[in-house]
Amino acid sequence: MPSVLPDGAPVPADGALPPHALDGAAERPLGFYLHVPYCATRCGYCDFNTYTAAELRGSGGALASRENYAETLAEEIRLARKVLGDDPRPVSTIFVGGGTPTLLPAADLVRMVGAVREEFGLAADAEVTTEANPESVTPRSLAELREGGFNRVSFGMQSARRHVLRVLDRTHTPGRPERCVAEARAAGFEHVNLDLIYGTPGESDDDWRASLDAALGAGPDHVSAYALIVEEGTGLARRIRRGEVAPTDDDVHADRYLLAEERLSAAGLRWYEVSNWAATEAARCRHNELYWRGGDWWGAGPGAHSHVGGVRWWNVKHPGAYAQALAESRSPGAGRELLSAEDRRVERILLELRLADGCPLDLLAPAGLRAAERAVADGLLLPEPYGRGRAVLTLRGRLLADAVVRDLVD
Repeated sequence: MPSVLPDGAPVPADGALPPHALDGAAERPLGFYLHVPYCATRCGYCDFNTYTAAELRGSGGALASRENYAETLAEEIRLARKVLGDDPRPVSTIFVGGGTPTLLPAADLVRMVGAVREEFGLAADAEVTTEANPESVTPRSLAELREGGFNRVSFGMQSARRHVLRVLDRTHTPGRPERCVAEARAAGFEHVNLDLIYGTPGESDDDWRASLDAALGAGPDHVSAYALIVEEGTGLARRIRRGEVAPTDDDVHADRYLLAEERLSAAGLRWYEVSNWAATEAARCRHNELYWRGGDWWGAGPGAHSHVGGVRWWNVKHPGAYAQALAESRSPGAGRELLSAEDRRVERILLELRLADGCPLDLLAPAGLRAAERAVADGLLLPEPYGRGRAVLTLRGRLLADAVVRDLVD
């Protein structure tokens, strides 16, 4: 969740949505994203809306504290119930992200999920995920999370090499994420993800191979692998600008991606989105699929983004301002936008093309269809699925996905 919020129209004080937002809602899944904005330290590459204790000291006082956060977030969930009225949909996915959600006691995370259950109900097969840093969980806390209704956990591994973790300002020790997978399995978690990052300055091909092998050796049923993006304003961007570390070029990123595809596929994990591999269909992150397929979700927490029926809005960033709004029975929304039919068409192409089953060709305008034909000829889209009415990326197309998308949305 980026730390910079866009401009937008004001959000009504009661958070009310335009009447059309719930048209056809019964046909769309409903998910909740619960943002926990706290971190023990700030990673040098991170541009998310997160805060360390030192950054919050004297800024927002008790309203911004971790101790009160679960109840504050539950207030927004109760607001969501009022806004969505008699919408009968049970929640199909919950994703607790951050920040570092597991800096909060497990009981607080369970309480937040309980608020969603109480207000909306959960689907019988609901996916309930939390992110976790390896050093912020124990066998006991994982067992408490599992007993409290969580059934999926995602650990931030990033790398198996100490010097790479040091560049990223990650504080866990190599080997700890792998032990976390075993602890999560022992606690009863069926679905476990490891997040990896490739292209860190100073990382070699051998480092990346070691990270992939270590991740696979731990036995997760899902792996996410992301190219490092150096965001302006981060500590890593400043280090690169000062010449302390050298940036990684696009060719290296491409080579690392190909290596990831080779290693993960050989281990039985299949890509279902450009940066995500799963051992089975059940192991896929259904919450992220909800985003990619244009479902409805309510994002609760400072800076969290929401989308319901073509209405997108985002909350104020600071935990103190967020808590103050809810204490005054006001929506914490900072701004919103109403997506036009064209906006939604373009977003579907942008997101669905990244999926293994691609996007429908009937989303494309005439210029986009011509671009798709060229992409097939250039080996960027598969010819057979194209003939069945979908644009599906080849492996080479996945390396150039952003460029392909730009051509198709014209």
